[in-house]
Amino acid sequence: MGTQNVSEAHIEGICPAGNEQCLKLEKAAIKIQSWWRGNMVRWTLLHAALRAWVIQCWWRSMQAKMLEQRRRLALRLYTCQEWAVVKVQAQVRMWQARRWFLQVYQAACIIQSHWRWHASQTRGLIQGRYEVRASQLELDIEILMT
Repeated sequence: MGTQNVSEAHIEGICPAGNEQCLKLEKAAIKIQSWWRGNMVRWTLLHAALRAWVIQCWWRSMQAKMLEQRRRLALRLYTCQEWAVVKVQAQVRMWQARRWFLQVYQAACIIQSHWRWHASQTRGLIQGRYEVRASQLELDIEILMT
């Protein structure tokens, strides 16, 4: 029974009790109705707050997942770039080492060829004599370098 219904009952003279008794009943009904509406509002607000809290928790977890995915993607990109740099550096160092080896190899070949030419030119300057006796061989070698 709403507050208007109690007042209307009082005005129309339907209230079986006296005038003062009807006013007390009206005030009691108003208090019960306001208490019920307050409970309903608090319940609605509590459930709305709980639903908002659930949504916020879900959103924070989604943000954390997205942040973790972005972090992992950035880490993968960084490692790919680092590996690419390492591979390029290794290729350059290998190229430099091969180039240095070929230079040293060519220098060694040039030195060997010059040494062989020099050795072939000085072969005629080796003079010596040998004498064979019955029990021993005597060698007397002179090497002339010019």
